[in-house]
Amino acid sequence: MAVNFNAILDEFKRTNWKDPGTWHAIPKLVVLLAILIAIPVTGYVAHNSSQVEDLERLRNEENSLKEQYLNKKKQAINLDLHRQQLREIDTQFGALLRQLPNRSQMDALLVDINQAGLGRGLQFELFRPAPSEITREFYAERPISVRVTGSYHDMGAFASDVAQLPRIVTLNDVAINNDKGTLTLEAVAKTFRYLDEEEMAKQRAAAKAAKDKKGGKK
Repeated sequence: MAVNFNAILDEFKRTNWKDPGTWHAIPKLVVLLAILIAIPVTGYVAHNSSQVEDLERLRNEENSLKEQYLNKKKQAINLDLHRQQLREIDTQFGALLRQLPNRSQMDALLVDINQAGLGRGLQFELFRPAPSEITREFYAERPISVRVTGSYHDMGAFASDVAQLPRIVTLNDVAINNDKGTLTLEAVAKTFRYLDEEEMAKQRAAAKAAKDKKGGKK
């Protein structure tokens, strides 16, 4: 049976698509087939689109979990190294802390500084420790204003002796004046000591009280 495509095409051309009641059999059949195909295709695309999004989300989660696993694996491999480094840091910190005198050793340290100058033949015109300490997080510092006279060589030896004391002492704001051949050195020597447990507890309590007070004002 031969199909007359020209007749079918003419029928499509004569069809008033705005009035379905006047459609002939062939246009109705074509529209029906298009609807029957469009419905499952649309459903398939919508269903698969959701699945594609889920698949992409799961792939991203998989990559994230792999990255977390590799990071934790590296940490586990280096755990012994980190522990060793922590022990070394604790040892170094302890060694530095031992260079800070406690409260009972401060007077002896002041004597050592004074003796370092006298031992080099310097004349102390001023040796005045500050009346109060400056408290930091775990240590306190005490400035000492000093003014000594002597030769340039003796002053250099004095500074070297201070640097070699078993306790940490620094010379700050150093100024040397020459008055008719007499050298005068003025400086602020700073000594440091660590806070004992009672003092650190007071420090933490004061910091907490200040923080709470500040928070209450907001």
